[in-house]
Formats: sequence, C-alpha cells, structure tokens
Amino acid sequence: MNKSKQIGGLAGPTIVAMIVSEFPLVQPHLYDAQIPPVVYLSGVLMFVAGLATVRAHNRWARDWTVLITLAGWFFLLLGLFRMFAASAYQQGTANTSTTVFMVLEGILLIIGLIITFKAYSRENK
Repeated sequence: MNKSKQIGGLAGPTIVAMIVSEFPLVQPHLYDAQIPPVVYLSGVLMFVAGLATVRAHNRWARDWTVLITLAGWFFLLLGLFRMFAASAYQQGTANTSTTVFMVLEGILLIIGLIITFKAYSRENK
C-alpha cells in the first residue's frame, strides 16, 4: 500500500493539473491549432509516464489502487496512439465537440481526485 500511496501522490495531482489546465472552459482554443510534432511529443511524454507507472505499479486489486494501474495503462496506450497517429489524433480532436471533451475530462478529473484523496489520506487501522 505504501508504494501505491507514493505513486498515487504523484499521479493523482498530475492528472488533476493536466485535466484542469486542458479543460475547455479554462483554455477553449487549446486544441484548435495543434500540429503533429507537438502531438507526437506529448505522446512520448505520456508513453514514458504510463510505462513507468505500469512497471512500478501493475497491481490488479479490488480497491482504489487499481485506478493507478488503469491510469498507467491509459497513458501508455494514449501515448502510443499519439506517437504513431499524431495527424489522426490532431484531426480527431479538431472534429470533436466541446461537450464530449468536457464529459471525458470530467470523468478523468474524478479519477484523479479519487487517487489524490486516497494517496494523501490516513490509513484506517
């Protein structure tokens, strides 16, 4: 559980900061002018973060720690997609409505908040 709290203490706030900074109400035109090299670079960073998380925490328990593992796999796969299909990703985000982004980012924000809360909360003994 200690490793889960350490990784969750990094991953949770990072997810929250990423989602809030990308939220369409905060930066409404963030995805309007993306270019494939920037999408590729963010994919590399997501892949490395996801791979590091999965290598350090590939735990499939029936508790909150599985959210860390799922987040790691999500970032690993999304990073690969952004690396190998940067142009397709860019076109897909340009054609996606703001409502879809808000729903998806709302779900990810809730997951990030749960991970953060659990990682920084005291254990009940």
